[in-house]
Amino acid sequence: MSGLTFESMPGLVGKELGVSSWITVDQGMINAFADTTGDRQWIHVDVEKARKMSPFGAPIAHGYLTLSLIAPMSYDIGAVPEGTVAAFNYGLDKVRFLTPVKAGQKVRMRTSLVSFEPKGPGQFLMKCSNTIEIEGEDKPAAIAETLAMLVAGPPSKKGS
Repeated sequence: MSGLTFESMPGLVGKELGVSSWITVDQGMINAFADTTGDRQWIHVDVEKARKMSPFGAPIAHGYLTLSLIAPMSYDIGAVPEGTVAAFNYGLDKVRFLTPVKAGQKVRMRTSLVSFEPKGPGQFLMKCSNTIEIEGEDKPAAIAETLAMLVAGPPSKKGS
């Protein structure tokens, strides 16, 4: 979403900020995540065994891999106001993994602003509700309420 400002954000509480582009969660991404985290459970990385023995008929992405895609999908949406010089992950209030993401499926995120509160000079706490959808599925992969601490840059000097 473009044109967001620190002044306009409180008026957007309860509104959708945007929908990201689709991201394909392929086996290579799942394997790289497994290598990074050390979570090499067969349901994620053993393609043949997952096809034969998994209740999903395919390898599935780690829940935390799906959750980690919130960051790039948020960037894609452009959900921070202009003039933000830093945005820090402040935490999560609620996370639920509802539907496994099978290797090769596409996901995208739909984000709504829950709250936007000043926390100090030039600092704002932004809470968003994020729904990670799976292409062609009725139920989402996950829902998560994220908290981000935003730092506003100095006001621009017009005419300088």
